Amino acid sequence: MQRFHDFDALRSFAMLLGILLHASVFLLPIDQWPVQDPYARSTELTTNPYAWLISIIHGFRMPVFFLLSGFFTAMLWQARGVRRLVRHRLKRVALPLLVGAFTIVPVTEWLFNTDTFDALRWPLLWLDGLHHLWFLWYLLLLAGAFSLAVQLPLQFRSLGWWLLVPLTFLPQYLMVQRLMGADNPAESILPTPNLLGYYATFFFFGVFFFQCRIVVRAWWTTALPVALLVVFPVALVLLYPEHFRDSPAVWTWPAASVLQVIYTWLMCFGCMGLFRWLASKERPWIRYVSDASYWMYVVHLPLVVVGQMLMVNLKTSVHLKFMLLCATVIVLLLVSYQLGVRYTVIGAVLNGPRTRPKTASAN
Repeated sequence: MQRFHDFDALRSFAMLLGILLHASVFLLPIDQWPVQDPYARSTELTTNPYAWLISIIHGFRMPVFFLLSGFFTAMLWQARGVRRLVRHRLKRVALPLLVGAFTIVPVTEWLFNTDTFDALRWPLLWLDGLHHLWFLWYLLLLAGAFSLAVQLPLQFRSLGWWLLVPLTFLPQYLMVQRLMGADNPAESILPTPNLLGYYATFFFFGVFFFQCRIVVRAWWTTALPVALLVVFPVALVLLYPEHFRDSPAVWTWPAASVLQVIYTWLMCFGCMGLFRWLASKERPWIRYVSDASYWMYVVHLPLVVVGQMLMVNLKTSVHLKFMLLCATVIVLLLVSYQLGVRYTVIGAVLNGPRTRPKTASAN
């Protein structure tokens, strides 16, 4: 199969943005989060840079990930057929999800609910929700839907698939949490229909994207500035007109939903064009980070929460806390990947087998 270095890099970038997003949550007044810095309550959301950061990231990160997942799923199907596609997804998605459901999810649940945690329910905690691993479950469902869809006389090259772009408005409009971006998945193993439908539009557009060999070129230089400097601020004004409080006006949510859809698609196409310009050729360090990013995202959340617990009482600038937390977590995750994952059976499951480079023997 052809190697798309730019899309590999963009997919890993989306995962690493998730670590950045979760690292910043303790700086916002979110009651459900187990750690909260005093800065979160003492700073208005309109002047809190981390509120803006989270909104920018959350508005496009998972859509671009599912779009690329659909792209790579179609590429795998075309190269290897349905059976090998199913085996591949069971190994690379279902198996990590299964292991994570009995290890990472319970540890995360313990950190979030230390006082009420029931150790006897450890094997069943995944039924209450998968925390940040929900994306693997949704990806598995969409890959299964694609495997069934290719048995039907569907034409993924039809230009009618462009209708998925405006159709994204419907699930966006049906979101319960009227924030920038999609809802967080419900605390249940059962997928939320409109949320699954929302990500399905991006996933199947990725399939169409691959089948039609669409190439995003230099217009990203327009898409990204328009998305970030025009569409995003206007959407926030509609969502949070008075200090980030919802407006009672009936028309604001439909208008904000339209703008959010425009923002998300512009960011998706803009990022694909940007990474085509930055990373279309293979670079060893980018390939390394791309390989490591899957492991890093899957295991990062407990480490982030523990880091926040240690940082919260540190008497220093809140911005220094954030940068120190991000740097420490990323370094620890990279070290753990290099020493315990890359050349092990874990790495073989996540990214395929790797061979250790041979050291030059002394003369």
